Amino acid sequence: MALLSFVGRVLFASVFILSAWQEFNEFGVDGGPAAKALKPKFNVLSKSLTSHTGLELPEFDIKYLVAAAVAFKGVGGLLFIFGSTMGAYLLALQQVIATPILYDFYNYDTGKKEFDLLFPEFTQNLALLGALLFFIGMKNSLPRRQPKKKAAPKTKTF
Repeated sequence: MALLSFVGRVLFASVFILSAWQEFNEFGVDGGPAAKALKPKFNVLSKSLTSHTGLELPEFDIKYLVAAAVAFKGVGGLLFIFGSTMGAYLLALQQVIATPILYDFYNYDTGKKEFDLLFPEFTQNLALLGALLFFIGMKNSLPRRQPKKKAAPKTKTF
């Protein structure tokens, strides 16, 4: 059963690790294609957040957000393979931040082509987030193994 669990974690984490590897190789000086695709979507989210809540996000270079995503996916994926809840937390944090930015189906009407392309991707990422939360919940609900207490040495009587 432990082997099956390990193989499942490897297969699950491979989605994140391979994505991180591809983004790392394409990163370049400006953040690569990921930064170019993320910039307009992040600006739309930022304007929407400002108009609805009045909070303004600080200005920063989008390549740092891409670098953080690559680090979270890479390190989180490797830690997750070995059963670490910290890896699951890193992957979940990456999913919570990236999913609403990348898959902004809510900015389009239901009949539009963009909606039909983005909504399945959004729900797929929600499923990945659900699996991570399930893993964290299962890890936290399992009782920890208690070390066996050594019996007090018996005194010898003569």
